[in-house]
Amino acid sequence: MVSFLFSLNMLIDNQDQRFRRMEVRTVDIPDECWDLVFRFLDDGRDLESISMVCKLFLSISSQIQHSLKIFDQTVELIPNLFMRFPKLRVLDLSYFNGNLEGLLHQISQSGLDLDSLNLSHQRKLPIEGLSELSLAMKNLRVMICSNIGSLDDSDLEVMASCFPLLQEVDISFPLDSRVSDFGISKLSLMLENLQKINLSGNHLLTDQSLLALCRNCVSLEEVLFLSCFRITQLGIVSAIRFRGNLASIAFNIEKRRIHGPGLAPVPISQDLIGALKCLERLIAIDLSNSFISDELLSSVAEGCHILKKLILQGCCNFTFAGISCVLSKCQYVEFLDLGKVDFLTDQCIAKLSMFLLNVTSINLSGCCQLTNSAFFTLTRNCTLLAEIRMERTYLGVKADEEDKDPSLDLVPNSQVKSLYLGHNILLDDETLFKIASICPNLELLDLNSCSSISEECIAEVLKKCREIRHLSLAYTEVKLLTIDSQVSQMKALNLSGSRIGDETLSVVSKWFCGLVALEIQNCSDVTTKGVREVVESCMGLRELNLKNCDLVSDEYIATLEFSKPSLRKIIKHLAGIAVDYYR
Repeated sequence: MVSFLFSLNMLIDNQDQRFRRMEVRTVDIPDECWDLVFRFLDDGRDLESISMVCKLFLSISSQIQHSLKIFDQTVELIPNLFMRFPKLRVLDLSYFNGNLEGLLHQISQSGLDLDSLNLSHQRKLPIEGLSELSLAMKNLRVMICSNIGSLDDSDLEVMASCFPLLQEVDISFPLDSRVSDFGISKLSLMLENLQKINLSGNHLLTDQSLLALCRNCVSLEEVLFLSCFRITQLGIVSAIRFRGNLASIAFNIEKRRIHGPGLAPVPISQDLIGALKCLERLIAIDLSNSFISDELLSSVAEGCHILKKLILQGCCNFTFAGISCVLSKCQYVEFLDLGKVDFLTDQCIAKLSMFLLNVTSINLSGCCQLTNSAFFTLTRNCTLLAEIRMERTYLGVKADEEDKDPSLDLVPNSQVKSLYLGHNILLDDETLFKIASICPNLELLDLNSCSSISEECIAEVLKKCREIRHLSLAYTEVKLLTIDSQVSQMKALNLSGSRIGDETLSVVSKWFCGLVALEIQNCSDVTTKGVREVVESCMGLRELNLKNCDLVSDEYIATLEFSKPSLRKIIKHLAGIAVDYYR
């Protein structure tokens, strides 16, 4: 087992020079064991890199590749890709801007047996292509069509008739929604196995749609209808009575405009409060941007004891007593979103943290009263916490006890992997260094627009947190000129909007040679010379964002498409037009 873990670490760290010199010995290790090792890789880029080590690794990695994103420039390679990856189950076409009908024709001829298809961000659904695809792939289980340009009832009918075994459907937030209750009712009758549906943003839908789904889809467990303001509280109550075994629900309680400039809360129905008590199998509830009450939260607490996901971002009209009640009774919560809940203070977080024993991710962004004390409390008391979002807070403001004893709250938490601390204009070097000391195993650090951070502090943070793979210093004053050692784990670096020039890119090319993604958009002092140095030194670079870097020549960018085949995504302005190159 130890030898396999060592092999795994070496494979993941594929840009390290040690790996390039490593002699790969596969004779004594069965293919099945390498297969198990490779399945630990959760980054497709890592899987791509190890496939180039030897023919055996190429063969094994091709067999376990189950998902693929297709870009415009990928089309010419489609036949070969489908032959190379015969076990593909998930196709993401949301980045594709070409002939979608033609692409679906190729997919239908591939012999693949797809489980999931993502058609998000397309202008409209490719009706003919889906009809042809359905002849070859009747087992499609997931259809994602979020942010479609235009969507109507006939589109839903085609989708359901082509793929009657669909279990998950996402038709959220179309730009032009003509979907009506008639279309949803018909879809509910045709998809007997439907378990999850996202209707959010389809503004024509009323209670009839929700009731039809809950009546006709006996396996329905998750229904999301945010920003569907024609669906009333009475409709929600009726739906819950039909389908009391729901595991996940998302809706808004609308803010209603009164006479004059203000907003007044819609009275919360006692029937709705009572109905929520009946959802004993509920594990996720999203009430984003709603007018709620402590009584409603108490009903959630009384009925939903196994709740794991609670989203109250932007909610108002409730108090600390309400949120304390639900968290004290629902202590299995793993994901908690209290973004923009402006009454929360450091003292509130200290009390709530006692109930957050199972929380792995928390969002407190926009809670403008929170300071250093809240952060230290969370990392000290919530031992399973892996992700913290505290953007736009007062992080950087010391608590009184910090001044008395600076080391009081420095209790290491090795579980914390991701910190989103952007737009904290008071965040200073002293606080950031403390944060780095508390979270030594950080893998992602976002300091976007933290203008008080110095580059000397960043250099020290990178020495203390050796596992950082994603770092955002966008719109800061940091130029990284004091870095003087290899940052071998770094994969993604965002320096957009900062005042860097070629000197910084020279440092990046020297010490960040394992980079996979680099964003330097709106860096007006960067030239072709600096970009060339990075491209030549960072051999594994896959993504490069040069938008509004006007001193980088268009001719050089054009040559990269041929001279650097490993560079899959380039974003650049050409003659005032944003051009994205994807391969």
